[in-house]
Amino acid sequence: MSERLTKSAARNIFFGGTIFFFVIFVALVAQSVSYASQNGAVPSDSVAHGKRIWERHACFDCHTLFGEGARFAPELGKVWLRYGGAEDPEGARERLKDWIKSQPTRVEGRHQMPHFDLTEKDLDDLIDFLRYTSTINTQNWPPKGRG
Repeated sequence: MSERLTKSAARNIFFGGTIFFFVIFVALVAQSVSYASQNGAVPSDSVAHGKRIWERHACFDCHTLFGEGARFAPELGKVWLRYGGAEDPEGARERLKDWIKSQPTRVEGRHQMPHFDLTEKDLDDLIDFLRYTSTINTQNWPPKGRG
């Protein structure tokens, strides 16, 4: 017995598959939005402004954030914690501000971060953004311990 796929059966498979995968897509988007809203995903105005500074100065051209971006400079997803933000938030803020202000260091043989003429408010907002990124549960991504 020879069975053929008719035009009608092919159309039914196409539309049925499209509807099935669209429903799966909508369910996954809803689950992602639910997960993000339950885990404090609504940033403050200073964090949002800090992200705009990050984008305006194209920090991702050199740095990575959660593994995304260039790999020319260090990963910054957990830089707030690396500078002691969990134990001493104000000290970490000042250390990060001083580090950003002191660039470039002009040390031979090292990659140098350019000097960005940021105002104090811009620096504070950028650091608020970096602090916010350190609180995101990345489920151990990127796999390296740095950041």
